[in-house]
Amino acid sequence: MNPFDTEASRYDEWFDSPDGEAIFAQEVACLQGLLGETAGRWLEIGVGTGRFAQALGIREGIDPSPAMLAYASSRGIRTQAGCGESLPYPENSFDGVLMVATICFLAEPLKVFEECRRVLKEEGRLVAGIVPADGAWGQLYARKGREGHAFYSAARFYRCGEVVAIAEATGFSLEGAQSCLFTLPGEPVTGLSIREGVVTGAGFVALLFKIQTGEKDRSVA
Repeated sequence: MNPFDTEASRYDEWFDSPDGEAIFAQEVACLQGLLGETAGRWLEIGVGTGRFAQALGIREGIDPSPAMLAYASSRGIRTQAGCGESLPYPENSFDGVLMVATICFLAEPLKVFEECRRVLKEEGRLVAGIVPADGAWGQLYARKGREGHAFYSAARFYRCGEVVAIAEATGFSLEGAQSCLFTLPGEPVTGLSIREGVVTGAGFVALLFKIQTGEKDRSVA
């Protein structure tokens, strides 16, 4: 059974816990700094229960888990069942695409980035929020995965440089980054601390990509 179906309520309830609320606030602020206003049509790939989409003003989301999508729909997100490797949208459909803690669960991340490029308009933006593999939080989640954690056992965490390399290989260029969550696991997460760029040791990093000049025309030729 897919844990994202069987454990959807447990996943969603975490965001209402003291730790969940504090970490979520940090991550939303970090993403918001790169997103700005989500004008036009935006899609979240791996929308889950819709927490991030709702907080960031994104109205559409796709996810393979029906149980997760039920929560997202209840939050006003227009949902679609499916996966990032084969997006059910035509070319040039979106002004922006968001992925938050999704890349680590992808079977074919290169294919997903190619699909993002396909559905984005020429001036579109892709924002990816990741838990870096070389940070304390990424190391913690990876260890939990090895111990059989319901969610993290299916995850593969990446370093920021690896994600940038995948993006560049599919026609994107890195335009900006912000980092947050500098508190170590087990310590209370308080306040907001957002730093520009990819900061070593950050527990969460938001990366902003744009399509390289000329790449859009070649990708749809």
